[in-house]
Amino acid sequence: MAKPEDVAAVREAVRALDKAVSVLTGHYPESVDARRLQVGCSRVREDLDLLCGAEDAAPEPSAPPDPPPQRMIIADTPYAHDFWMDAEDEGLGRADYRKR
Repeated sequence: MAKPEDVAAVREAVRALDKAVSVLTGHYPESVDARRLQVGCSRVREDLDLLCGAEDAAPEPSAPPDPPPQRMIIADTPYAHDFWMDAEDEGLGRADYRKR
């Protein structure tokens, strides 16, 4: 099993290589070879994760939970007749209550 400091050194080297390749490929944006170099760096990073396990990411601070929704009191009184003017009747279309 690899020593943690060895794995850390390799990860740092991969980060440095990634940064250098990013700078270099900025000069050759349309080059197939530059794209292959980027893919190669990604593959080295993935192979390292497969060999030694994924790098532990620092846990993100969790946001405080949302407060519970406020209860809404709905009056038990009849609604005004105009409230339902543009309502649809069970998917059958607009109910025209004015003609009743």
